[in-house]
Amino acid sequence: MDRRDFLRYGTAVTGIGASPELLGAVSPPANQSGAPQHSQTLAGTGTLLDLSGAVVITPPGISKRDQKAAQVLVEEVERRTEVRWPSTNDWPESAPARIVVGRAEHLGDWRGKFPEGILAGRPGMGTEGYTLGAWSGAQGPSVAVVGADERGVLFGVGGLLRAMRMTKDKIVLNDGLNVTTSPRYPLRGHQLGYRPKTNSYDGWTVEMWDQYIRDLAVFGTNAIELVPPRSDDEPDSPHFWLPKKQMMVEMSRICDDYGLDVWIWYPAMDQDYSDPGTVEFALNEWGEIFKVLPRIDTVFVPGGDPGHTEPKYLLALLEKQRENLRRYHPHATVWVSPQSFTQAWIDEFFKILQRDQPKWLAGVVYGPQICVDLPTFRKQLPKQYPIRLYPDITHSLQCQFPVPDWDTAYAYTEGREVINPRPAGYANIWQLYGPHTIGFLTYSEGCNDDANKFLLSGLGWNPDAQAADVLREYSRYFVSEPLGEGFAQGLLALERNWRAPLISNENVLTTLRQFQTMEQVATPHDLLKWRFQQGLYRAYTDAYEQSRLAYETALHTQAIAKLEEIRRLGMTPAPADIGARRGFPTNELDTLTVLDEAEDILKKAFSAPVAPDWRARIVELGETLYQSIRMQLAVERYRAEAVGRGGTLDTLDSPITNLPWLLRRIREIRALASDDDRIKQIREILDWTNPGPGGFYDDLGNVAHQPHLVRGLGSETDPEFRASTYAGFGYPDYVGDRAPVSWKNWAGSLYDAPLQMQYHGLDPAAQYRIRVVYSGDSRNRKIRLVTGNDIEIHGYIQKPWPVKPLEFDIPREATANGELQLSWYREPGLGANGRGCNVAEVWLMVTSDVKTPGSST
Repeated sequence: MDRRDFLRYGTAVTGIGASPELLGAVSPPANQSGAPQHSQTLAGTGTLLDLSGAVVITPPGISKRDQKAAQVLVEEVERRTEVRWPSTNDWPESAPARIVVGRAEHLGDWRGKFPEGILAGRPGMGTEGYTLGAWSGAQGPSVAVVGADERGVLFGVGGLLRAMRMTKDKIVLNDGLNVTTSPRYPLRGHQLGYRPKTNSYDGWTVEMWDQYIRDLAVFGTNAIELVPPRSDDEPDSPHFWLPKKQMMVEMSRICDDYGLDVWIWYPAMDQDYSDPGTVEFALNEWGEIFKVLPRIDTVFVPGGDPGHTEPKYLLALLEKQRENLRRYHPHATVWVSPQSFTQAWIDEFFKILQRDQPKWLAGVVYGPQICVDLPTFRKQLPKQYPIRLYPDITHSLQCQFPVPDWDTAYAYTEGREVINPRPAGYANIWQLYGPHTIGFLTYSEGCNDDANKFLLSGLGWNPDAQAADVLREYSRYFVSEPLGEGFAQGLLALERNWRAPLISNENVLTTLRQFQTMEQVATPHDLLKWRFQQGLYRAYTDAYEQSRLAYETALHTQAIAKLEEIRRLGMTPAPADIGARRGFPTNELDTLTVLDEAEDILKKAFSAPVAPDWRARIVELGETLYQSIRMQLAVERYRAEAVGRGGTLDTLDSPITNLPWLLRRIREIRALASDDDRIKQIREILDWTNPGPGGFYDDLGNVAHQPHLVRGLGSETDPEFRASTYAGFGYPDYVGDRAPVSWKNWAGSLYDAPLQMQYHGLDPAAQYRIRVVYSGDSRNRKIRLVTGNDIEIHGYIQKPWPVKPLEFDIPREATANGELQLSWYREPGLGANGRGCNVAEVWLMVTSDVKTPGSST
């Protein structure tokens, strides 16, 4: 491996393949203008053309970007096959095979070289489209890559690279392949921020950025979004190869070399933009960036996270920044999003756009933390403003699209920025959201979401493609031809691993065995590929956490069974001499013995841990991922910015059951002064989930123990959980042994939607009381509880911190018909991330102790 390859990724790459049907496109969505894109696919004769000795032919006088596309073809083939194709501007009369690359208008002189009909689809090519044809004749195999424009040439080369099958010294392609295709969506991009907050990007060199942007272009990406030097990040990173501003210039240049659009995500972070001095400072600061970047097509300014500016002042600032931008980039545009706006601010935002309809504003972005849904957003936005989708594809919890019903064990060990292929999930999201937009630029904070990027790039080109087929191209192109199908299926299996409950998910071990089989047959070059390493890392981690969960759950169950013996204490007194030797009164010996024996059971989790070989392999793979792609999977060892920024090696052994909490409680109970106090607290543990006769218990953060929760629409139709309950997790306040698992997870609702529970078949004559635990990650948000017949149980109250149970009486009229609906609300109109209505545990108890309605204990 030469230095160039190491600087690109520290990997070698071999093998490629394609699903020809992915090259086809379909008609544009109803909300887009322009001529329809045509698709013509002839699968070929089944005969393979041998292109191993091909010559790459480009017309004379073509643009630098057309030349760059041909260079991409030659270099990527060589990287995978060790075959270096020669290039020429003349049609060779004699060659083992020919590959012609160019725009349609440049190929007129060679039209007679193409057989009848090979370019039949060319008149229908739309912007960025291409025709890809292959045929055999008297002069040998030939291939044509004909682009509608410069990008069409580049994307046509990408189509050819994905269609060919390449192994060492061998390149073949289906004879008779004839495809004309254009992208359905005009915007297909990804945010790539060189900043400390990311879990890998801050360690990338210029060469690595060039390779990654090239890889994305091969799959049809046409836009890259950069992050400016000043954002909500630390000013420096120990991983930086260049200062932020210098690397931003380099990335802009790379995009321009490939002909890709350059967007900048530029937050307005200063305190008061109603102050002319603040505005002047911002114009000067932003202007320094606009001046030095070789290419800027669009600046996107989020309304918040970071930043917090009232719409009228934000839009006034952006109008000035647009003039500032066009001093250096005359055709550049400005977009905005109402991210994190309160309901009052988003109403003001829409009112300004509807009333003034500013012509300087090119479009509006819909992304995380917007308090109205996308269809409503589209209806309220004037029609002349297109919408760009800004989907969060990088996070797994506390985000726009959280993993549905994620198991607590995963949440506390794999965390928010885990390696997260979610092909089925994001394909569904794109089908729901795409038709309202002109396309997407995703929100990414590292290469943990790599598979999601390429999936969306493929679906942005052709939304009718199957996610599995996109993954086949991805796997064959980036891993190898022999491993391509297995790796593609492995990515799909990793998503299925996340279906709760983890303890009974039989897919997890099967997935690991499949990856281990690939690991055993992989070549040394395959094992160096960081995408393959990512798949292995996730497969081993999932299986390790499942084994821990099963083992520790079993130990916890045994310890609880031991504590149950406390109910029989006092029946058989212990010998006095044993009590004396222990230093305790003889009547306390049995309690302490039970506690000791329960503790010994729990301590096995640490003295005899499960699956040490799997854990060791995870640590090894963490090292390989740092070496290959600079993934920072630990804070101390790899200088990750924070544990929550992908530091999954630091959380491998985080508590995932009540075992550490029970161990702590046993030690606290042992230190109590009296046997009666010890027995009382042990019984509180044993009776934790017991609501008493006629009562009901729900652990709302556990999908297996929430029978009365009203779950709403569900993630398939509501992936943002606007009208559905979502699973929330304590981050980072309850990591450790300070609380039971049932307080570390909860059910939540977003924005002004209620969180609801429904009870049937209650006793109309009974008096009920509710015990409730308000947990959550938004401790300062107040919460209110009412019944379905609008009886207020309590008004907006501050959730207690530290967390503790509260009790309230339910008025008899609320249950007089044998039914009870409970609805919790956070304060209305707050916007921001929408969180705050979080409920962890609920006991509905029958009681004869009648209190004044609304009272609490």
